[in-house]
Amino acid sequence: MKFTPRSEATRQFIIETTAGIFNTKGYAGTSLSDLTDATRLTKGSIYGNFENKEEVALAVFNYNAARRSKIIQDKLNQAESNKDKLLAFITLFSSAENHVFPKGGCPLLNTGTEADDTHEPLRQRVADEVAATQTALATLIRAGINTGEFRPDTDPERVATSIQAIIQGGIFMARTARNPLYLDTVLKTALNLVDEMAAKPPH
Repeated sequence: MKFTPRSEATRQFIIETTAGIFNTKGYAGTSLSDLTDATRLTKGSIYGNFENKEEVALAVFNYNAARRSKIIQDKLNQAESNKDKLLAFITLFSSAENHVFPKGGCPLLNTGTEADDTHEPLRQRVADEVAATQTALATLIRAGINTGEFRPDTDPERVATSIQAIIQGGIFMARTARNPLYLDTVLKTALNLVDEMAAKPPH
């Protein structure tokens, strides 16, 4: 029998209220008491709207991932050229700007590092978001090649993968060492990648 939540409004309230908790403490680190304390709802109210904690975590990730995507898209919409959009994407993760992301930071790294061995549905959702970001970046690069902004011999998939890996690696190092300098330093490498594939103006 398919589970049906008692109230879509209460379900959404639970998702929005616990989004920062899951993104900060992780799936395993978030307890039922964390959920009841934050929402001021009873255990019965929580499980009247979600089948289990796993379902809450998955719904919260979807919510945080959607917020992340909107933040990124809003930032890119402010840039005109494909190169500027790519640069805007990278700098959005810098220590000066990444406060705009959901509480706890980028949900992809936060959830992915934990869910790879503990929660297969969550791992798959993170993988889907990583793939979507990869596709979006490669599309930007390909568009830049077509407009003459980037060199025609540029490999969009390779560069998109490198940019994502640099950003996520920088976030991991900065979080682990509690030093944002690590992130800002490696982001310079990502910015250099964009400059290196930029087409040289004719003499």
